[in-house]
Amino acid sequence: MTVDIAGAAAGYRPGRTHTVLSEWRRQWRRRRTQGALAFMVVLPLILLVAFEIGEDDDDGGGGGGRGQFSQLVDVATAGGLNFALFTLFVSSSFLLVVVVALFCGDTVASEASWGSLRYLLAIPVPRARLLGVKLVVALGYCALAMLLLVGTALLAGTMRYGWHPLQSGLAADIAPGPGLVRLLSVTGYLGLSLLVVAGLAFLLSTLTDAPLGAVGGAVLLFIVSSILDQITALGGIRNFLPTHYAQAYLGLLTTPVQVDDAIKGAISALVYAAVFWGAAWLRFLRKDVTS
Repeated sequence: MTVDIAGAAAGYRPGRTHTVLSEWRRQWRRRRTQGALAFMVVLPLILLVAFEIGEDDDDGGGGGGRGQFSQLVDVATAGGLNFALFTLFVSSSFLLVVVVALFCGDTVASEASWGSLRYLLAIPVPRARLLGVKLVVALGYCALAMLLLVGTALLAGTMRYGWHPLQSGLAADIAPGPGLVRLLSVTGYLGLSLLVVAGLAFLLSTLTDAPLGAVGGAVLLFIVSSILDQITALGGIRNFLPTHYAQAYLGLLTTPVQVDDAIKGAISALVYAAVFWGAAWLRFLRKDVTS
């Protein structure tokens, strides 16, 4: 089926312009993409070396406060599943936030800063399609980064510490098979919760020509929300903060599984992301692009 557009060249079809594959290739050739993905592979190896050095230097001293973090540290070397879970845990509070903000906040703003955005729209690429393709590719790279992080940690941890039941310190040991399912569930929930960052960074990317501003703004607002969530005096207001359910994935490690907070967190993240993406579309479709 052909679509006739007034003033368009013969054979022009909007659906054939700026495909997901072409955008994926463009982003793949960028050094920030290659560097971010490479770091997702290197980080688990750094943690592995750190644990090896720590074991060599450990004189049996201990102490310190107990908590969820220390419990995961204690069992991090109990098997590949535990090491992958620990890696995911230490990365979720900041590193993954920065990576998601980088992929989603840099995508449109970088085109504007290079002066190539107006040329893309003059090809012409429909604005809604341009945003849709860029968002899909950005989210795809976010998912790839998380999979590389967890996959590398699981492979390296299993090779070093073996394939053993998952120990979370929150419940009884979970057999390797179900433990892998729990690990993937935690990864999926964290991916959903980070949609808040993805939506905010993407919105900021349509509002500014400075990629660093979009990325830094999303990370800063996420940190502010996390700080506010620690203020108990805010009471029920905290339930509406986008980071309130950031650690609801811990319920996926208990026996029986506690999913109430995880469901609330997933719904909250999807709502926030939808609002941010909707605002980005409205802003960009009406924006006078001059760069």
